[in-house]
Amino acid sequence: MAFFNFFKRSAPGQRPVEVRHEDRGFLVFENTSEVIQAENRLKKEGWHVQVMGPPPEIHSGCDLVITFPLIEELNILRLLEQADLTPLSVVPVTGPLLEPVGLFQVKDFGEHLMVRAANMKLVVEKKSRRIVNISGGGCPDVPYLAQEMVGRTLDDAPRPRAIGHTLCGYALELAFAETLNQCAP
Repeated sequence: MAFFNFFKRSAPGQRPVEVRHEDRGFLVFENTSEVIQAENRLKKEGWHVQVMGPPPEIHSGCDLVITFPLIEELNILRLLEQADLTPLSVVPVTGPLLEPVGLFQVKDFGEHLMVRAANMKLVVEKKSRRIVNISGGGCPDVPYLAQEMVGRTLDDAPRPRAIGHTLCGYALELAFAETLNQCAP
């Protein structure tokens, strides 16, 4: 599965060094906003991190965790501390029960494609790349996101991350990005 391939940061011009499955950890935050800020900061600094659903054993209220190369824990925590983004906890992956939960499900309905990320679903007409439906979630900005995106093509629709501010908006951004990959011309 894709979430087993993690890389630690490498110097410019060098290939990333692969980090084995058992050498990963999770950063657990209090809320989605902190996860998004930490992900942005870490990626800006060149870290190859991934946002995923937490395993049930470490569910803390936020429905997302950041996976990272455990060997780089101190460097990553220093960087996050400088940005005032201290995680609630750092959890090493110690066994199969602590596997992260994949966020994507893709379903091909022939003329339409549905991509689900966490609790949000985005449906497009494959031929025209037109968004025909957005559903799921329970956040207050979901109706607004749907209003702004449904009926538009993937190329013309605003990015959910630019107009949404909740976990649902973030999940819809993930679904949108995966839909772009699935419907590449």
